[in-house]
Amino acid sequence: MPLIAAKDSGNGRSPRRPVWRRATPPSPPRPGPAPAREPAVRRPPAEPVGIVQSALYQDGVRVSSPASLAETYRALRAQPSGMAWIGLARPTARELHSLAEEFGLHPLAVEDAMEAHQRPKLERYGDTLFVVLRAARYLDAPEEVDFAELHVFVGPDFVITVRHGAAPDLSAVRRRMEETPELLKLGPEAVLYAILDAVVDGYAPVVAGVQNDIDEIETEVFRGDPEVSRRIYELSREMVEFQRATRPLVGMLHGLMAGFSKYGTDEELQRYLRDVADHVTHISERVDGFRQALTEILTVNATLVTQQQNAEMRALAEAGFEQNEEIKKISSWAAILFAPTLVGTIYGMNFDHMPELHWAFGYPFAVLLMAVVCTSLYLIFKRRDWL
Repeated sequence: MPLIAAKDSGNGRSPRRPVWRRATPPSPPRPGPAPAREPAVRRPPAEPVGIVQSALYQDGVRVSSPASLAETYRALRAQPSGMAWIGLARPTARELHSLAEEFGLHPLAVEDAMEAHQRPKLERYGDTLFVVLRAARYLDAPEEVDFAELHVFVGPDFVITVRHGAAPDLSAVRRRMEETPELLKLGPEAVLYAILDAVVDGYAPVVAGVQNDIDEIETEVFRGDPEVSRRIYELSREMVEFQRATRPLVGMLHGLMAGFSKYGTDEELQRYLRDVADHVTHISERVDGFRQALTEILTVNATLVTQQQNAEMRALAEAGFEQNEEIKKISSWAAILFAPTLVGTIYGMNFDHMPELHWAFGYPFAVLLMAVVCTSLYLIFKRRDWL
């Protein structure tokens, strides 16, 4: 396929139809017939969705809309120069095995598409490319980033998309391609470009939403919001996932561009793919910047929290010091008042046999003794700054 110079993994099957044909340059846009409406496929919500849309195209125009995989196979066999585009959402194992038998899909790729939870990658099995993409969308209400997984099989005359999650909106991609038949007639590689472009364009609202979250977090950090640390951590985890989704795309698209000359990719399609690669590089740089900004914000928040704790500890220490000074004063006055109380209490016992009871200077002596003791204690406490 004229897209990438990749190592042939091989699947032991010869191609059902000739490999890529060099597409003619796109002609000026012309209106095409309106696409046929798809019959609605109703299934219980808890069951796999299966086939979402299946269509056969000839020279960029939809010629039929089969309602089942079997009808799609028959229509494609009857139209050797046509292209089948099959869209699946959470398909069953039986549907994937049917596609594998008909189009010669490699078992490893089928297993990956069935189990999901794969990293973004691009692998070549014979004349079929297997692409794994991680789409993302920003949810305004919970202020979260929701990730979904998309698997794409691109062969000589077919495109199969297997979606695990709500994003991206592949029906919009199909409408866009059907409205530009001059691009769609370039073949499955043009469909792959449109899918890549939709996934990358879907990152832009996520970047805007995350930037707004970071601005809010900065305000909350300097406002001293106690919940901001948790929000920083959760957003950092989302940025790790976002980085895992975007960073591999840079290498994947550079690999596609490396195969332009070898496989004779159409020049117009080369421009489109280079444009997508530029957008991916820009998004990847923004995500790297977000991670760095969140790390710095977390550091600043930790510093502010430490400063706040130090200020609180200082305030507590000052309050304790003031309280200690007050206790010193109270204790000093209590000791000063205790001395005359002790003397007065002893001389107030009224025993018959006590010294100085009948002494003429007993009362003045007791009062003088109280004054001397109180004055001495006052001077001692004053010298020690207790008073």
